Amino acid sequence: MQQPLDSIRAIRRWMYSAPLRDFLAQDADAILGALLRTSEGDVELTQRNAWTQQIQVLKSLALPAELIADGRIYFELTVPRLGRRADVVLLTGPLMVILEFKVGESHFDRSAINQVWDYALDFKYFHESSHHIHVLPVLIATEASPRAYNLEQTIHNDGLYLPVCAATSQLASLLIDAITTTTATRIDVQRWEQGRYMPTPTIVEAARALYAGHRVEDVSRNDAGAQNLAETTHAIDQIIDEARQRGQKCICFVTGVPGAGKTLVGLNVANRHLDADSDTYSVFLSGNGPLVAVLREALIRDRVERAASEGTRILKSEAKKEVEAFIQNVHHFRDEYLRDHGAPPEHVVLFDEAQRAWDLAQTSAFMERKKGQAGFNQSEPEFLISCLDRHDDWAVIVCLVGSGQEINTGEGGIDEWLTALLRRFPSWKVHLSPQLIDEQPSDALRAILAKSDTVQNTSLHLATSMRSFRAESLSRFVKEVLNFEVESAQQTLSGLQHKYPILLTRDLHRAKRWLKQQARGTERYGIVVSSQAERLKPHAIDVRVKTDPVKWFLDGSEDTRSSFYLEDVATEFQVQGLELDWACVVWDGDLRVHGDAWSHHQFRGSRWNRINKVERKRYLENAYRVLLTRARQGMVLVVPEGD
Repeated sequence: MQQPLDSIRAIRRWMYSAPLRDFLAQDADAILGALLRTSEGDVELTQRNAWTQQIQVLKSLALPAELIADGRIYFELTVPRLGRRADVVLLTGPLMVILEFKVGESHFDRSAINQVWDYALDFKYFHESSHHIHVLPVLIATEASPRAYNLEQTIHNDGLYLPVCAATSQLASLLIDAITTTTATRIDVQRWEQGRYMPTPTIVEAARALYAGHRVEDVSRNDAGAQNLAETTHAIDQIIDEARQRGQKCICFVTGVPGAGKTLVGLNVANRHLDADSDTYSVFLSGNGPLVAVLREALIRDRVERAASEGTRILKSEAKKEVEAFIQNVHHFRDEYLRDHGAPPEHVVLFDEAQRAWDLAQTSAFMERKKGQAGFNQSEPEFLISCLDRHDDWAVIVCLVGSGQEINTGEGGIDEWLTALLRRFPSWKVHLSPQLIDEQPSDALRAILAKSDTVQNTSLHLATSMRSFRAESLSRFVKEVLNFEVESAQQTLSGLQHKYPILLTRDLHRAKRWLKQQARGTERYGIVVSSQAERLKPHAIDVRVKTDPVKWFLDGSEDTRSSFYLEDVATEFQVQGLELDWACVVWDGDLRVHGDAWSHHQFRGSRWNRINKVERKRYLENAYRVLLTRARQGMVLVVPEGD
């Protein structure tokens, strides 16, 4: 009757499964016992009572014999990307039904509706066998009165229904109506169970999952089409182990296309070495202030919520102290070791967005202006390497590098690290990916490659964008657009559009409506613009108004400061390293077409002025590169009318 759960649980993510006819015939206490046996830890009375009521409701369903004979039921089906379990899933005929019970509730809360919708979306997007089947999310409030419902699919034409809210007395008729009106083919249950789950989490979701103890393999794609994040993590672990055993000092450069998961790799390695008493104690550093703030706040909130759900209590201040040891701002780390001339406690430092480290001129100017240290003659990479070089035995620096993402004055790119190594730290062993070598390698890179102990490792490159799970070629399209490769961009776009919509309009209000129509469940959307977009004020967009990235990325649609409200906009500085599901990119006159090339401009006083410096042109193009690669599922570009 029921499959042996112990042997399949690690592969098939449910706590109880049986053919529907067997479930209806089985004793309710036996079903509850099976759930209790497969639970981790003690089960609270509220959970036990919830299962008891769910079993009673489902066993009382008056369904036609053909639906019962064809159906299968699953209790507590894990949704790995979200770190939760769906209460009940039914597969019967042509339909997958996700049932979320709110026991004792008489109303249908918006957050609960979004919860069951998110479950359905997760399977539709990331479970291989659910891509092409019809999925119906249903929210059941056990004390609610019957209400009218409509069985209507969403506008995405992917077989996903809008969530239905129902009373327990309506469940049988709802299932019959849904199954008899669905025109899809019958679900192959065995094939569905064997389907791979290949999640692509946002960096916030991934950080939460890793910090809660999940493995990177559980929250990321590992299919043949994607460079496995676990492989890159393993390569870094090997470098760390070798350095520790041989007493070496090593630096490795992890490269990847935008959205490939470089930050996730860094968080994964840091999370695996959190023990301050361990020889391989590590820290994750980032100079990206908004990213650090958003990730820290997300982990703090999650830590407090998880403690509450486990029946314990942790103060937010305690959670904050834990999280701040895990993710640190690189500038705070720098300031600490300007004061302290000893070696840091960490032997391993992971530096996110290493290409944004300051060059010598920017660092020297800052140190004199802000720290009162005139004559400071080290670039930021040189000083950071010197801090780890203070260890007598071994040390490892992992630089996570995004090409074409330097967006601010003084961000020196990877050459600053290579130059520092050549000038002051020639004994450090360098590990890098062959992809770091472009068509015109710099003099510093040639010199590093000429060293006999430099190691090239293909596992240190992440070739597939994990952010845009609908369109892995998005980064190529954006590169071609910014390189003004018109024919290539048109060809790439033609292959993009059927799975990653990109729309163009001059009407901002129309773009906002489109965003709201596309988003389902808690999918996040927002407006992004260049920090140089000074002439969008007629459209109620003023880049000089400060946006709080924590509120913008983490708070809900009821908060006017959140991205959902479409009032506050974010620039490349607030969104780099983070992502949205759907984005509206509003284009200004700072980057415009002139003949067969881009023309770069900055607004000063009362008019646009041409930018002529090559470096500043590159920063502006990279700003748009960041903006155009933020959306996971699709975007609309708004180019307002000129005058």
